[in-house]
This record gives sequence, structure tokens and C-alpha cells, in this order.
Amino acid sequence: MTRRRWIADEVSGRHAALTGEHADHLVRVLRARVGQEFDIVTGAVVRRGRITAIAPERVEFELEEEVTASTAAARITLLLAIFKFDRMEWAIEKCTELGVARIVPVIARRTDAHLASAAARRVERWRRVALQASEQSRRTVPCEVDLPVKLPQAAEVAGDLRILLSESEKQTRLQDILDSAEGTVVLAIGPEGGWTDDELQLFKNAGWTSASLGPTILRAETAAIAATAIIASALG
Repeated sequence: MTRRRWIADEVSGRHAALTGEHADHLVRVLRARVGQEFDIVTGAVVRRGRITAIAPERVEFELEEEVTASTAAARITLLLAIFKFDRMEWAIEKCTELGVARIVPVIARRTDAHLASAAARRVERWRRVALQASEQSRRTVPCEVDLPVKLPQAAEVAGDLRILLSESEKQTRLQDILDSAEGTVVLAIGPEGGWTDDELQLFKNAGWTSASLGPTILRAETAAIAATAIIASALG
């Protein structure tokens, strides 16, 4: 039976620990017991870990032999314009499972003002969602979630291939530009209602390549998941 994987919050020599809500989930939901064994990610290494102590908001492990590592995260950075939080969490979870290495929440022109003002307070929750999804998909490196940024700063995020997903793009499909993709791919997904004309021009001036998923108009979370899956497959 495959052991569940956890990404350690603390590591010291042959000992590791989960803390806070991370540990609480293991104890309260999964009813952890001293002596149980799990795979524990410590940096870039996965080791077998045996629970040695359980305390409120803390589970300690003794680390044993190294085990087979999971597949590394895909070389994808996702710029995700902020939209309704429940649906955004779904996108973060699924894109993390698909292998996105980094997610940058973006405050776009059409981002709801209430969501934009509340986004910074939501980041820790998004990071927990990404951590849990990283563990679920047996990654060795968790997906990073940045603090929200405004669009001009987001447009400067570096990558070998930077793709702006746009429903107004009529000529170029996403698949058309991935045949020779190498290095890091940065993908930008717009908010509900799409990018404004001035935002499209800003991306164009910054050297981004526009692409579409076809004529169907998708919800932001659907577009993010579908495009991520296509890019991850192309990157192998």
C-alpha cells in the first residue's frame, strides 16, 4: 500500500515535524498514532518517517531510509487573475496537482474590488491548499503561492516562453506554440470578463505571446486547469 506523503515544516538531522493546522489535520482527521509510518519530504529528499510523538498542533517523526522521489514539478508559473475565492481555490488545487511550480495571484482591471482588497489576507489559505495538493500528488517540492501583485508587475515575471491566454485571440491556439517549448513557461489567465484592451496591449508590449483554447468561452478556473494540463503534457 502506498504511504501518504507529507512535506515537513521542520527538519533537524534524523528528525522532522509537522506543525499547526498541518499537524492538526493528520491527528484530528486521519487519527494518527505513534508508530505509524509515512513518506516525509525534507527539502529535495523523501524519507520514510515514523511518528514518535503527538502533541497539540505538532507531530514528530524519526526519519529513516530515503525512498523513491516523486516526479519534479513542471516548469510552469501560473499568473492567475483573482476571481471568486471558492473557484480560485479549486484552480489552485488542481493546477498544483498537475505540476505548476509557482502561482502568482494578479489584481487585474476587472478583478472585483472586494476580492482585490481581501486577497492578501487569503494568501495563507491558498498556500495551505497548494501544500495539501502537493502532498496529495506526491510532489517533493510544494507549489509556491506569491503575494498578490498588480498587472504591470505581473507582466514582468520572467520565463522562457510567456503565454497570455486570451479569448480575443483568433489565430493562435495554445497547442500551436508548444511544439518547441523549453525551459520555464509562464501562463497568464484573466479574470471573469477577460482582459481589457489596455491590459492586452500591456502584455503585448512586454513581449508575451497570445493564444487561445478555441472558440468556447470557459470559466477562469476551467481555462487555468485545461491550459495547465496541455502545457504540462507538452513539457513532458
